[in-house]
Amino acid sequence: MSGPEVITLGCRLNMAESEAMRALAGAEDDLIIVNSCAVTNEAVRQTRQAIRRAKRARPEARVIVTGCAAQVEPEEFARMPEVSRVLGNREKFDFRAFLPEAPDLAVSNIMAVRETAPHLLTGFAERSRAFVEVQNGCDHRCTFCIIPYGRGNSRSVPAGLVVERIRALVGEGFNEVVLTGVDVTSYGPDLPGSPSLGQLIERILTHVPELPRLRLSSLDCIELDERLFALATEEPRFMPHLHMSFQAGDDMVLKRMKRRHSRADAVGTVARLKAKRPEIAIGADLIAGFPTETDEMAENSLRLVEECDIVMGHIFPFSPKRGTPAARMPRVSPGVAKERARKLREACARRKEIWLEGLVGTRQKILLEKDNFGHAENFAPVRLRHASEGWHPGAVSMDPSLRWGDGEIVDVKVTGMEEGTLVGVPA
Repeated sequence: MSGPEVITLGCRLNMAESEAMRALAGAEDDLIIVNSCAVTNEAVRQTRQAIRRAKRARPEARVIVTGCAAQVEPEEFARMPEVSRVLGNREKFDFRAFLPEAPDLAVSNIMAVRETAPHLLTGFAERSRAFVEVQNGCDHRCTFCIIPYGRGNSRSVPAGLVVERIRALVGEGFNEVVLTGVDVTSYGPDLPGSPSLGQLIERILTHVPELPRLRLSSLDCIELDERLFALATEEPRFMPHLHMSFQAGDDMVLKRMKRRHSRADAVGTVARLKAKRPEIAIGADLIAGFPTETDEMAENSLRLVEECDIVMGHIFPFSPKRGTPAARMPRVSPGVAKERARKLREACARRKEIWLEGLVGTRQKILLEKDNFGHAENFAPVRLRHASEGWHPGAVSMDPSLRWGDGEIVDVKVTGMEEGTLVGVPA
């Protein structure tokens, strides 16, 4: 093994930061870095599981735990016998923290951090798609969310540094870049001149004309200004796939969550987007069983799936996080929350099946990721097959001469769907 083993849990921002830590730790072969997530109790449990599993597999290795769960609950992880060191979200960007002689516990006040780590911006998905951190932290205080206490207040990466990094990535062969952050649509107010996210995207597209595909990791609909709306609906290099941070579809629940948008805002935003660019695919985060949620409130969230045509749902049954206001609110029983989450997942799965079936017979541009599998511009999953004479149409070709390189963009005629994935042949 060359360099540390890195185990990543949680969001795309964690993926980018894991790559940064891998580079910082250099040739420390005896090291396992666990980059943790604190978004739910289940995420924290999975972090502990990953630590124990990694130590069993490599008992001689040092295990360093960092990330949001480590930032919020450092003592809990420091007490685990498998853990050699706990680093906060600031300390993980200091190469000295990975040296054997560094302190075993280094977690500072994340609220005091005012800068990002602009030289450590990039993570990768199968070496075909690059995630570039443009923002970190969050100034909002949703009642269910512990992440601001793991990430600190919102701070942005200067546009010039973002452009420089993306230009370098394109030079390395990446055809798609995803802009990521904790609250990416809040980009800019802390920078000179208070640039918006739309202005950053315009600058990227202008100064890196050779970049074919640009995505956002997530979007808060209340922060979709006219500049960003125009880019999302008119710019062909801005991918027609938006993941919305809706969380719920009932106004009372949204108010108790301390969200800044209403149900009407969510529905209206999607309607405007699709009226201008019908091919836009909508994903969304939704929480089932939030405290005080009644059957009627849950039904409003369920109806949101159809009204906003949510084809990629990221569904969480509510899980109280210690230290958040929602943890002190009257709870819905875990069984009810789990059942409501199941209904939301099923509704999203039905919308996704209808959406994918509607794409059969169309032509799509696919970014290949691995083994002739990739995603279309709208993020539909596609398996590419070869249509050469005599080749069996029911199996992926294993002939290397008929395979395409990972990271290539291929024009595909979609011919069918199998097990939730589109299949197609070169157009």
